[in-house]
Amino acid sequence: MSAEAKLKAVVFDWAGTVLDFGCFAPLEAFSRAFAEFGVPVTVAQARAPMGLAKRDHILAVGAIPEVAAAWAARTGHAFGAADADAILKVFEPINVAAVADHSEFVPGFLAALRDARARGLRIGSTTGYTRAIMAALAPIAAKGGYAPDAIVCAGDLPAGRPSPLMMWRAMSELGVWPASAVVKVDDTAPGIGEGVAAGTWTVGVALSGNEVGRTRDELARLSKGEIEPLRVGAERMLKAAGADHVIDTVADLPGTLDAIEARLARGEAPGR
Repeated sequence: MSAEAKLKAVVFDWAGTVLDFGCFAPLEAFSRAFAEFGVPVTVAQARAPMGLAKRDHILAVGAIPEVAAAWAARTGHAFGAADADAILKVFEPINVAAVADHSEFVPGFLAALRDARARGLRIGSTTGYTRAIMAALAPIAAKGGYAPDAIVCAGDLPAGRPSPLMMWRAMSELGVWPASAVVKVDDTAPGIGEGVAAGTWTVGVALSGNEVGRTRDELARLSKGEIEPLRVGAERMLKAAGADHVIDTVADLPGTLDAIEARLARGEAPGR
């Protein structure tokens, strides 16, 4: 296999992908932040735009017709940018506090990380989390054994997901190219979308992610018959976003990296 046909880096998302099984820290923070303004949101409404930069996420929730109507009834004006800024100020410290309670790695992640390192791959991350949130989460992850070579956060660049800018920044900081030598691993449509836009391979994570939205214990209590429709729904969403491969959890990544390198050796490209 030529050097051009080998992978050089894996770029991971955070919540729902490598830790926080079910993606609960941001969910709790969004729910509590909107409630602080007297406009409760449902779990489905809070989860719907997950993966976006947090300010963009707040704007998207505020644009949901039911939320927009409730906001207007409560405040007397339409939800707008200034409201999103106000909610973000409340949201951020709540999320900073929440990450400590939702920092357990997805089972199998550290083994998958060791496998990636053993292949000689550089490790990066992009996230919808702000720098303030990552300042709290990164040291916890590092203490547990995960310290990416590059971390790119929402707000670092003029546009977040699903634009390719954070991926391109990560690739630049990692010193890797072409895009076809990079794999993006994520549990949300915007996160897969940024990989697609950047031209990288994309691997969607189904069962540990936001779409299924179950804790590890909750999922373990379900029968195979109950889990399968959840898997199918998450896979459908990730494939629609452009995922080249979909796995249950990041524990399944090593075999998928083998499959991607085999595709590279055959001259295949991402997105085909």
